[in-house]
Amino acid sequence: MIATIIVVFVLALIVTGAVYSIVKDKKAGKSSCGCSCGNCPNAKYCHHTK
Repeated sequence: MIATIIVVFVLALIVTGAVYSIVKDKKAGKSSCGCSCGNCPNAKYCHHTK
């Protein structure tokens, strides 16, 4: 029983950290894919031109 609670707690920490990282990167304007946008067909949706 206690092992299940510990595993759920650790998984919750991992998910929370991942979501925090994604939100932080999005606010900083970083791309979520991590690759070059030169050949990406969806580049216009990620990086709006002014």
